[in-house]
Amino acid sequence: MQEQHYDASDIQVLEGLEAVRKRPGMYIGTTSERGLHHLVWEIVDNAIDEALAGYCKNIEVTINDDNSVTVKDDGRGIPTGIHPKTGISTVETVYTILHAGGKFGGGGYKVSGGLHGVGASVVNALSSWVEVTVYQGGKVYQIRFENGGHTVKPLAIIGDCPIERTGTTVTFKPDPTIFTDTTIFNYEILRKRIQELAFLNRGLSIVLVDERDKAELKKETFMYEGGISAYVAMLNEHSTPLHEKIIHLTGEEDGITLEVALQYNSGYQEKIYSFTNNINTYEGGTHEDGVKRALTRIINNYARTAKILKDNDDSLSGEDVREGLTMIISCKHPNPQFEGQTKTKLGNSEVRKIADDVFSEGFERFLLENPTEARLIVEKSLTASRARQAARKARELTRRKGDLDIGNFYGKLTDCKSKDPKISEIFIVEGDSAGGSAKKGRDSMTQAILPLRGKILNVEKARLDRALGNEEIRTIITAFGTGIGEEFDISKLRYDKIIIMTDADVDGAHIRVLLLTLFYRFFKPIVEAGHVYAAQPPLYRIAHGKIRKYVLDEAEKDEYIKNLSPNTKYEVSRMKGLGEMDPEELNETTMDIEKRVLRKITVDDCVAADSVFETLMGEEVEPRRKFIEENAGYVQNLDI
Repeated sequence: MQEQHYDASDIQVLEGLEAVRKRPGMYIGTTSERGLHHLVWEIVDNAIDEALAGYCKNIEVTINDDNSVTVKDDGRGIPTGIHPKTGISTVETVYTILHAGGKFGGGGYKVSGGLHGVGASVVNALSSWVEVTVYQGGKVYQIRFENGGHTVKPLAIIGDCPIERTGTTVTFKPDPTIFTDTTIFNYEILRKRIQELAFLNRGLSIVLVDERDKAELKKETFMYEGGISAYVAMLNEHSTPLHEKIIHLTGEEDGITLEVALQYNSGYQEKIYSFTNNINTYEGGTHEDGVKRALTRIINNYARTAKILKDNDDSLSGEDVREGLTMIISCKHPNPQFEGQTKTKLGNSEVRKIADDVFSEGFERFLLENPTEARLIVEKSLTASRARQAARKARELTRRKGDLDIGNFYGKLTDCKSKDPKISEIFIVEGDSAGGSAKKGRDSMTQAILPLRGKILNVEKARLDRALGNEEIRTIITAFGTGIGEEFDISKLRYDKIIIMTDADVDGAHIRVLLLTLFYRFFKPIVEAGHVYAAQPPLYRIAHGKIRKYVLDEAEKDEYIKNLSPNTKYEVSRMKGLGEMDPEELNETTMDIEKRVLRKITVDDCVAADSVFETLMGEEVEPRRKFIEENAGYVQNLDI
């Protein structure tokens, strides 16, 4: 074997921003739609840092008609003087050199969301062009970069401005050679995050403008004097609050600020969202641990002091005291240490005690000063505790026996021969008729069939113990093999794909929503891991000669017919339902791995998904009525 040449000359040194263009995923995670929007957040975060430092009150984000984005702030403006180390203007330094930013100096920012200080230069590297305008000292400065961060117009004074005007305006256009999936910004994605940032930064005004549709200019202003309390109010708008007043606690220790807003509602689900320096730490961390620990301890202490809990009663668990709780935790830390690259879990050990101390003091005072609300919270936690005990007993019924012989489970599930989860999949179908066709049309080695008889329980309105009392739900849990609640273990999932296969009509859609609600509530990790799919049965069959073409919708039908030769005689049949297909037809259209169309079910936006579920499936009738009234005019293909 010939020895491969390897010496100093083989080591490539990437200069300037070449490294970013070479491996953009290392800096922004992905070059898909998510990465595209990440560019906006990098620039907005710089403006937010000015707000956190107390110098910025207004930010404006504009999507221009050419799909470039402008971010304008009224902070201090990036320093314009010559940088002593680089010998070029500080603005150019920030935008062309990695790891150059106010986050590294120690005195620039007390708290910052952008940890690495690479944001501005990365945006520059991945853009076709960037233009930066700085208002400072009565002068207007401008610099322009093109083709991945090359300076084409160095920083120069282009005019005068009022001495009191300060700030930075950045306009950039993403490079289509980097973002090959799309360079089109999604208004709703920007809107959601901007609203979130406005909640997290009380009193900061953020305006979002979309100029792409000349006929209808979109402009929204987000500013919340209530801060995270307003966030809790929005999350609870479709729920019945247990107490009217939103509890808002804040405190500071060792330069670390903690802010918590919470409100209990009559529902059964907990909604806790935590943030550090405006970054969503959806995996939690020490700030969340400290608050949760304090919450459990204080409610137990209060319950025993008030003699609601007797001496020999078991203490309430964390799960009990968090039932029906909506809570936002916001931590501002001068030196956050995140676990992993994704910045989704806070690791600073000192924060746990600080979070506990700040929350304990404020929440204890609230309970003592509001005995009526305190009793309601404790009583709700006690009811949850009793339900948990009942659920534990009910859960025993769902434990898988060696031969699947619980209740009348055996006979419901037609299992596949394979015991390898990687190649196994389960179809959940409505009714015995569809189940019968599916059983005959399946690949018995890898495809299991579970027919549901009747509609499953609406879990939005039910606690875990009641859900486990429902035979259809117990059957599903048993089939999956993961367990549920505190015993849930995704590694025991018996199937790689869980496929919901219902008719393409209103009833089918209803069952699908009920199942999705069930998965969202009790099996969310399975959804997040990408194991849940919806089958897409065809709506029409087009027959001509010996050819049978199945199409999913009206548009596909019209397109197919349009492309037939003018003399072709064809027949269009509307598919009635899965149960009316013969096994071969069902296999060919919906089950065959080679030919079928599956839609992966995701939980991209838990808050939004939760809001939809609550509106359509929750206890409150009014939001549902409003939704129906607003959308009734759009209904098509009613199955009546």
